Amino acid sequence: MCGIVAAVAQRDVAPILIEGLKALEYRGYDSAGVAVLGPGAIQRVRAKGKVRELEERYRLNPFAGGTGIAHTRWATHGAPSEENAHPHVAGTVAVVHNGIIENHAELRAELQAKGRTFTSETDTEVIAHLIDEAMRGGLGLRDAALTALRRLEGAYAIAAVSLTEPGHVVGARRGSPLVVGIGIGEHFLGSDVQALIKVTNRVVYLDEGDVVEIERDRYQVYTADGRPVERTVHESELSADAVERGEYRHYMLKEIFEQPRAVADTLEGRLGPRGVLPNIFGIDAETLLKRVRGVHIVACGTSYHAGSVARYWIEGLAHLPVCVEVASEYRYRDVVVPPDTLFVAISQSGETADTLAALRESRKRGYLGTFAVCNVPESSLVREADLVLMTRAGPEIGVASTKAFTTQLAALGLLTLELARLNGAPTEKCQRLCAELASLPRVLEQALQLEPTIAKLAERFVGKHHALFLGRGAHYPVAQEGALKLKEISYIHAEAYPAGELKHGPLALVDEDMPVIAVAPNNQLLEKLKSNLEEVRARGGELYVFADHEVTLPPNGGRGELVKLDAGGNLIAAAAFTVPLQLLAYHVAVLKGTDVDQPRNLAKSVTVE
Repeated sequence: MCGIVAAVAQRDVAPILIEGLKALEYRGYDSAGVAVLGPGAIQRVRAKGKVRELEERYRLNPFAGGTGIAHTRWATHGAPSEENAHPHVAGTVAVVHNGIIENHAELRAELQAKGRTFTSETDTEVIAHLIDEAMRGGLGLRDAALTALRRLEGAYAIAAVSLTEPGHVVGARRGSPLVVGIGIGEHFLGSDVQALIKVTNRVVYLDEGDVVEIERDRYQVYTADGRPVERTVHESELSADAVERGEYRHYMLKEIFEQPRAVADTLEGRLGPRGVLPNIFGIDAETLLKRVRGVHIVACGTSYHAGSVARYWIEGLAHLPVCVEVASEYRYRDVVVPPDTLFVAISQSGETADTLAALRESRKRGYLGTFAVCNVPESSLVREADLVLMTRAGPEIGVASTKAFTTQLAALGLLTLELARLNGAPTEKCQRLCAELASLPRVLEQALQLEPTIAKLAERFVGKHHALFLGRGAHYPVAQEGALKLKEISYIHAEAYPAGELKHGPLALVDEDMPVIAVAPNNQLLEKLKSNLEEVRARGGELYVFADHEVTLPPNGGRGELVKLDAGGNLIAAAAFTVPLQLLAYHVAVLKGTDVDQPRNLAKSVTVE
C-alpha cells in the first residue's frame, strides 16, 4: 500500500527519490520521508501529509549524498504523523518498509528488554533495530538483513542502508512487490516501475523471497537463504508521458477518457471475425478449458464487481456454474470445489494481498487450473497462474479504478466467448457476440460524449448525503461499481441493490433527500425494472435513470433525470453503462472539492491483508 524508492548513484539522490515518491503517491500519502547517507550521519527529513510537504521541507534544508531511501506511507500501525513516517532509524541503520509485520509486538518487547528504545508506533521500526542489532554482532548489511528477515512473520518489501556501508542499499520482498532499476553507474529500487521510469527503463522484477544488494556499478540478487541467483532484465514499455496528467485536471478524468483506447488494446490481436483467436490464454490453454465444468472467481473491490458481471455472462452463454467470492472471505472458509473447476483470480496490480493468497491457497484445494486476469505482466499473480490474460490498461494512477474495470470486462468477455464456444454455443451466435465485443471501444467513445450532460447533473448531488443505486442481472454489479465510485471520491454514502430487492427494505429510505440512480438496459428484465422504478416514483423519490437509447420511460414530474446512451448490446452494455456512473462520481467529487485522485483513507494497490 506504501511506496518505496531507493538509489545508489554518483549524483545527489534526494531529488531523484522525491520525484520517485511523486510517481508513487497513489500508493500512500498520509506521510513521506527521505534518508540519505552523509558524512558520519544519516540525513533525514519527514513530513505528515503529501509528498509536496516533504519536498518543501527538503528545499528549506537540502542535503547531499549518493545513497538513500525514501517512502510514502499509507498508515497501518500508528496514526499519520512525522514520528511514524518512514524511514525509521536505529543506530547506524535506516529502513523503509511496505507491508505488515504480524509478530512486531513480540519482537518489540524482546528488543526493549535488551535496552532498545523505540520512537514510533510502527511495526517497521523493529526491522531497523533487528538489522542494527545483527550488524553490532559483526555482520555486514546484507547478512544482517537476511538474519533479521528470518525473524519476521507477515508481508514486506524493504530497503535498508547503513552508515557503516555507504554506497550500498539492501532490498527484499515477501508478499509485496519490489523492482530493481538498472542505470549506468547507478542503480535503484522501487515498489513500482513508475517510480523509476524517469531514470531508467531497464528493470528486474524480484521473485518472492528475493533479497538484492545494489551499488553504483553492480547489483546482485540472492535467494532467501543467501544464494546468488540470476533474474531476467526487462525493458519496460512504460513512458514518462503515460504517468503524466497532460491536459486533464485529474488523473481519474484522464483515465476515464483513456478507456476506449485501453479496451481496444486489450482486444487487439485476440479477437477475429469468427471468434477468439487461438492461444491467447497460453499454449495448450484450449486443452484445459475444454475440461472446465465450473468456475470460481475470486477478487477484491472493483475487480470483484468485474467478476460478478462475468458470472452472468459465463452462466448465460457457456452454461457453466459460477461462484464469485471476495478474496478475503474465500481464504478463511472451507470451500467446496466440484471436479474440473477453474479458479479465476482478478487483480489490477497482480499484488493484491488477499487475491494472491487466495490463488496460492487454491493450489491445495484441487482445482483443474488457475487463470489470472491482470494488468501487470511481471506481477506475482501472473507468474504464479497457469493461464493468464493481460488487460493492457496501462498505468492507472487514480485510486478510484476506472479503465482497469472496463479492460477487465473486456478480458472476461474474451474468456466467456471461448468457454461458450467450447461448450457448444452456436457458431453464428459466437460470431455475433465477437462482433459486439469488438465494437466496445466505439460504444465507450459515444458514452464519453455525455460528459457535459453529466457534469450539469452532478450539481444536484452536491448537497446529498446518501444515494441508492439499482440494477438487475449483470447490471446489479454495475450499480455496485457506481455506488463504490461515488462513495470513494465524493464521500457520499452510497449503496447498491438488485432492483427487485427494493421492496424488501431499501424502499424505506426513499424520500426527497435520497436520490435513486438506476441502470436500464434494453433487455429481458426491462419491464421488471420499470415496475421497480414505479415504486420509487410513487413515493416521491428523485430518480436518475441511465437508459439504453431505445428505452422509453414515463416522466418523473421534474424529480430526477433520464439520460440515454447507446449501450451497444447485452454483452457490452455493462461496460457502456459504467462510463456515465464514473463521470457522475467524478463531477460530484469535483464540485464538493474532495481529493479526487487520492481520496482519504484509501490507497491504490492493497498489498496488505
